[in-house]
Amino acid sequence: MSPNERLSLFSRHFNTNSHVPLRTPFTIERESSKDDKDTPWEPPQHQKQKSTTPLEQKRSFGTQTTSLQEEGKRDKTLADSSTKKSAKMSSQPSHPALLIPGPIEFDDEVLASMSHYSESHVGMPFVNTFGEVLTMLRKLFQTTNPASQPFVISGSGTLGWDQVAANLGERGDEALVLHTGYFADSFADCFEAYGVKATQLKAPIGDRPQLDEVEKALKEKDYKIITITHTDTSTGVLSEIKPLADLVRKVSPKTLIVVDAVCSVGCENIEFDNWDLDVVLTASQKAIGCPAGLSILMASGRAIETFKNRATPPQTYFASWKNWMPIMQNYEAKKPSYFATPSPQLIHALHTALTQIMARPLSERFAKNKEVSQHVKKTIGEMGLKQLATKEENQAAGMTAIYLPEGLTPPEILPTLMKKGVIFAGGLHKEIATKYVRFGHMGVSVMDDKRDDIERALKALKEGLAEVGSKSGQ
Repeated sequence: MSPNERLSLFSRHFNTNSHVPLRTPFTIERESSKDDKDTPWEPPQHQKQKSTTPLEQKRSFGTQTTSLQEEGKRDKTLADSSTKKSAKMSSQPSHPALLIPGPIEFDDEVLASMSHYSESHVGMPFVNTFGEVLTMLRKLFQTTNPASQPFVISGSGTLGWDQVAANLGERGDEALVLHTGYFADSFADCFEAYGVKATQLKAPIGDRPQLDEVEKALKEKDYKIITITHTDTSTGVLSEIKPLADLVRKVSPKTLIVVDAVCSVGCENIEFDNWDLDVVLTASQKAIGCPAGLSILMASGRAIETFKNRATPPQTYFASWKNWMPIMQNYEAKKPSYFATPSPQLIHALHTALTQIMARPLSERFAKNKEVSQHVKKTIGEMGLKQLATKEENQAAGMTAIYLPEGLTPPEILPTLMKKGVIFAGGLHKEIATKYVRFGHMGVSVMDDKRDDIERALKALKEGLAEVGSKSGQ
């Protein structure tokens, strides 16, 4: 990069030609002029042009003027860069392959985005980037409904639970939590913290509640919310969302359908509009392929109306949609806004990760994850190992929970795997935590054909089990 090009990157911050008003939830609330109302989000395909001549949209950053078309070309180049790299798989320092169910390995370009120079979180360059992130999330969640509302807030995936419980639940409300592992217990605890009564419908370890059981439960009580863990990270159990959503709409149509998709967005198909979902919550550090630190959530128009019609204020400040909704709407409309300071570097990394995801059809991505998952599961079966999720329809694409041979515990095998350059996770389900390990296979480790993370992991597991077994006399 030449000195002039580098200078132009910084000069955008010194543009004093126009004043951009700072918007906060409170100033928005008090604005009464019709001319100052927020511009509602419209899907790009519905935007009309006054001229028959194609318009070239541009952003002015001080002395630098960049067309959106040119930025799109750069994004395409960025997304295709993984196919043009040299034989070397990564420019990152040598390290064991992180193959736990999140955080995962990251693409070089995503990590490079984290080193973005410091910039104002209310400056137009960052506002534009954040707005594009929100628009790409609509595509990832497969929603074109303008009433749907994406949220990206600094925090872990757990913050998504707080958003649901605090904004959609009120003290005394009932929530039905479908239990497929550890994270249903935690979601139920979160509901209880806000005074929402959580009823758990539990399945045996490795299985999921059946449709007839769910139907029976829905008919017994008036539930305001039902939660489904798409992939439970503690067990590797996958829940089928569409049949459950169809059942809820048939039996209890007013019940809000909430999907905990922290371990599935980016590697499992989720059709927000077509399946008539109300909330899908996730996090940045799993199949999306961005470093940890962002709580990502999509809410339906039905969920937003439920929030607006609350009888009591949300019992939260930081997670309140009253504070965050106008911020997200303004960012997507490319208007500076402020409630709490976001992380510009994480947003840039998320922008890069989403640009890479959107560079190819989602159907191809989901098929690739399924293919690699089936290969992993077939191979561990050939080793004589069993999964927690024994039924094929219960097996997640992004991870595999593997029972260890009898008498072997995670602390005995995990250090051996690390020495071989692979990191797996120990068990998490409290009833069987010492009996199994978890293998995460998602993100760049799956999507980049030049990486050998998966094959190295399978080889390390086979050799490691043989070494540990011989030492223990098994």
